[in-house]
Amino acid sequence: MNIVILSRNAELYSTDRLVEEGKKRGHKIEVIDPLKCDLIIEKENPTIFYKDRYLDYVDAIIPRIGTSVTFFGCAVVRQFEMMGVFTTVTSDAIIRSRDKLRSFQRLSKAGIGMPKTVFTNYSRDVERVIEHVGGTPVIIKLLEGTQGLGVVLAETKNAAESVLEAFNGLQARALVQEYISEAKGADLRALVVDGQVVGAMKRQGKEGEFRSNLHRGGSAEIVKLNHDELKVAMNAATALKLPVCGVDMLQSERGPLLLEVNSTPGLEGIEAATGRNIAKNIIVYIEKNTK
Repeated sequence: MNIVILSRNAELYSTDRLVEEGKKRGHKIEVIDPLKCDLIIEKENPTIFYKDRYLDYVDAIIPRIGTSVTFFGCAVVRQFEMMGVFTTVTSDAIIRSRDKLRSFQRLSKAGIGMPKTVFTNYSRDVERVIEHVGGTPVIIKLLEGTQGLGVVLAETKNAAESVLEAFNGLQARALVQEYISEAKGADLRALVVDGQVVGAMKRQGKEGEFRSNLHRGGSAEIVKLNHDELKVAMNAATALKLPVCGVDMLQSERGPLLLEVNSTPGLEGIEAATGRNIAKNIIVYIEKNTK
């Protein structure tokens, strides 16, 4: 089988592991920079030209699209979809998952618990917004952001007001979310493949850091999810139509609360913490869905 990984850097851990496992299972694996693709759109014959050839031989793709290139990256994924190529994550699902507001609206409709969240176009009345989420401290998140970037803990009304004013000055839209104190800077990451949780870890932020992202110096250990946590992970993946994704949640006094769903989760942290071969799971998922 000819499998293409859409990635701008073949040396990234996740990309390298997918190449390794794909080759082990007898597939031809190619890493292609989506930004170097030409999309040729014509009646009944959509094609993609890359460097010196047409990509008309591809059986499946694995999108590893960075947030900074979402627009063009998803256009490439969509073009492959039009060509009848199987993809582990569709272009629509990637776009949907990267809009935090849209994701939260969809997840809320699906009955999935999450920290109380407010989005408003009128941010001058900060006191009212804070009251909506139960008072300070609050979490303020940019609508688009990864690895803990664009996430601020505002411990007072004045701090929240300053952060929102700064974001507004940059014309950046943000959500205000209740702070779950009992989580104590820790969260859970579940890796879903083919609708099932294939690995999970508990991430703990470094001392003095409320964000638990490994990129920010946090630590991780394997964890066994309980029934409610498994249900949140699988239901979130289903609601956003993401057969392969990372689901982040907090442990709270009222049960697991969903934080975010990542359509291109990194594999390094979770493979190291769990000892699971997640890359192989993804290749097997492709095999099951590609004739």
